[in-house]
Amino acid sequence: MANLTRYDPFDLTFEPFDNLFRGFIQPVRFENQPQQLQIKMDVKETDKNYAVHAEIPGVKKEDIHVAINGKQVSISAEVKKEKEEKEGAKVLRSERYYGKLYRSFTLDQDVDEATAVAKYTDGVLDLTLPKKKSSEAKKLTIQ
Repeated sequence: MANLTRYDPFDLTFEPFDNLFRGFIQPVRFENQPQQLQIKMDVKETDKNYAVHAEIPGVKKEDIHVAINGKQVSISAEVKKEKEEKEGAKVLRSERYYGKLYRSFTLDQDVDEATAVAKYTDGVLDLTLPKKKSSEAKKLTIQ
């Protein structure tokens, strides 16, 4: 006797046409495309401050801006990359990328922006963000 199986259209494990179309539909990838840049970073906390280590390669330090507003820290940068290959007076290939990078994050405690320090060396932005001394709650007596 033959085994009968009920077809379930919502069963994701049943793939009868998987091998049939496997060679036809493949993602297209172009080589030498400018990569989408991101600000990758690490944030560490000690008792007195926060240390931020952000990678922003290929950016001039004049094009980096850091804004501190209480617990909120924002890093923005403007990226300008140009690569041009010439052979004589004829341009064979020209690649340009212009864009803005932006990263914002919130810390647990307010930052003392007056004593914060920023250094940019070899594509790495190091921020030292001292914590503001929290004012203790004051108990009021009702008269």
